[in-house]
Amino acid sequence: MNRRAFLCGLTGTLAVPFAAGAQPAGKVWRIGVLVPAEPAFRQGLRDLGYAEGQNIVVEYRYAHGKTELYPELVAQLVRLNVDVMVVGSGPATLAAKGATQTIPIVGVSMGGDPVGAGLVASLARPGGNLTGVSGLLGSGFVGKWVELLKETAPRTTRVCALRDARNPVSERFLPNLQAAAETLGLKLQVLAVRELRELDSAFAAMSKEGSSGLVVFGEALFFPHRSRIPELVAKYRLPAIYEFRVFVDAGGLMSYGWSLPDLWRRAATYVDKILKGAKPGDLSVEQPTKFELVINLKTAKALGLTIPPSVLLQTNEVIE
Repeated sequence: MNRRAFLCGLTGTLAVPFAAGAQPAGKVWRIGVLVPAEPAFRQGLRDLGYAEGQNIVVEYRYAHGKTELYPELVAQLVRLNVDVMVVGSGPATLAAKGATQTIPIVGVSMGGDPVGAGLVASLARPGGNLTGVSGLLGSGFVGKWVELLKETAPRTTRVCALRDARNPVSERFLPNLQAAAETLGLKLQVLAVRELRELDSAFAAMSKEGSSGLVVFGEALFFPHRSRIPELVAKYRLPAIYEFRVFVDAGGLMSYGWSLPDLWRRAATYVDKILKGAKPGDLSVEQPTKFELVINLKTAKALGLTIPPSVLLQTNEVIE
């Protein structure tokens, strides 16, 4: 969807009467959003009584997977003096936090360890101007990717992790992935790319090393071209597990992670509280509570895989 269509769709879906508790007529708030917002965010705003062109103006900035653009895009929102900034990834949150200490920031999937990254003082009392939903990755969560992959594709002997070389968040969890692989008797290969054009050579290197399984981190770099990776995976006939279901919708085999629509709905409630006077430093950082395992049976069939009952019983949704 292009930006014009996106904004037109937003205007249409948000033009509703105010809900109880929304801001009084006459005040128009300016919200800055970095990286495309989920439709659930727009729905969340509507449910809370906010209408584009009536009591809010939303300024969107898109990096299209080029994370190096984050500082400039954040700077643009700062110059617009937005009332609150909503950012949708760990690197974007780091860029926003580095650009302003005064504008309230709501992070959505702000990184695996916001305390360790120095974004907040604590999850309960973040302090400063940033709060949101952490997207906290525990060692068991990361290990689950490897377990599900091995259980679904028992012949897997070497697993490869595909990540953005510039993202310190995914790098921080590689030791957990290594430990999980060793526990299952698997060898781990890590492929870090900086640009999408490196994907072809990365997959060629993966094939040369004899990798038989793939873990794909949910990097902002990968989202704008979410169909490209499943296409390459299919070309090399690799069973793969992704952090987010959007890749499975695009043809990937399976995903295990938190629900992005759920995170964006919760982001709308943070925006509402801040616009009503709450300080972000007093709003505790939430951790994901809704996780989902999604499997694409069509892709499994193409790979010659039969999903075992033990995995199917854990599945939230099957795409046929």
